[in-house]
Amino acid sequence: MTQNTNREEQILVSITGQDRPGLTASVMAILARYDAEILDIGQADIHSTLSLGILIRTNEVNSGQVMKELLFKATELNVNIGFSPISDEEYEDWVSRQGKHRYILTLIGRSLSARQIAAATEVVASQGLNIDSIIRLTGRKSIKDVNKKVRACIELSLRGTPADRSQMQADLMRIASQMDIDFSFQRDDMFRRMRRLICFDMDSTLIQTECIDELAERAGVGDQVKAITESAMRGEIDFKESFTQRVKLLKGLDVSVMQEIAENLPITEGAERLMSVLKRCGYKIAILSGGFTYFGEYLQRKFGIDYVYANELEVDEDGKLTGRYVGEIVDGHRKAELLKLIAQVEKVNLAQTIAVGDGANDLPMLSEAGLGIAFHAKPRVVANAKQSINTIGLDGVLYFLGFKDSYLGEQGRM
Repeated sequence: MTQNTNREEQILVSITGQDRPGLTASVMAILARYDAEILDIGQADIHSTLSLGILIRTNEVNSGQVMKELLFKATELNVNIGFSPISDEEYEDWVSRQGKHRYILTLIGRSLSARQIAAATEVVASQGLNIDSIIRLTGRKSIKDVNKKVRACIELSLRGTPADRSQMQADLMRIASQMDIDFSFQRDDMFRRMRRLICFDMDSTLIQTECIDELAERAGVGDQVKAITESAMRGEIDFKESFTQRVKLLKGLDVSVMQEIAENLPITEGAERLMSVLKRCGYKIAILSGGFTYFGEYLQRKFGIDYVYANELEVDEDGKLTGRYVGEIVDGHRKAELLKLIAQVEKVNLAQTIAVGDGANDLPMLSEAGLGIAFHAKPRVVANAKQSINTIGLDGVLYFLGFKDSYLGEQGRM
């Protein structure tokens, strides 16, 4: 009986040690000589320490010689090497798991500790998800050059189906509030990688103030208007009603004060970096605001924003505010409508849209968008949002989109 010499087998090759140029090429040259098939390959480099895994399939007649040559090469390169046989059944089981859903869990903070990562990964494990890979999106942190605006972000690629996605979301948001960390949990599909339209609230999102409060201060009714504003943002009173009440209190204010306010608007940390990157990458950008058109158009000119929808204050022939507004109020419902309208005009699938806001009137557009982000938001908004940013600036949105500092030629510091 003739022995079958064509039997194939799988071998997992694991290499660790000091990284150096040409190491992977040397290993591949040996595998190429024996015409080994690469079934899987992955490499990570942490602090110049290499971890390389290669799953090969080769004729069992050649496998001994392949391992021998790889062992000699590893000794020459001063790295550690190990070999693990993988049975056909084990390999097929691994292949069958590839069809499972994939998710991306993004963790952001000023810094990330083992305690924070442990809490997040415990939630992942409790939901029956497997971590396929972990990558760092931010640059490396200096331990000598202390900088208040340093950011830390890692991205976990997960496989499987959460046992209870809403519970997982709730657990992550609870950890976020308790441990000073931000999360985004997204389905890893083509839409996540192809976002095209982003819509921002303006007041307390793109800028760190409420423009109506600034106007009210100049009109001498600051306390009255601020109280109504805060109540509206908490969702305690209807936005349209609160808006009408506040605008009425501005009657008689000279319109010239709007220019002085606009020129001194406190821009939110990270906004300029975020806008610069989004424009370079071809995103369409919109402001959908319950504030005022004058200030939205000022930011439009400053950042090259594509669309601005806000509220128009009525001005009399003497250049004074009448205490009334012109046209339809941009409230929460209108913001959601506008997001869908702009997406339709730009021929963008809703799953490719992003919305960012802080107030209760932003909730409709946050839930309508493919990715809704509560930014330094009120408690009610955070409780109803799927992801939020509370620990860093507005450019944290970039990490939820999968950008790495290295893509931008940066090291993670402003």
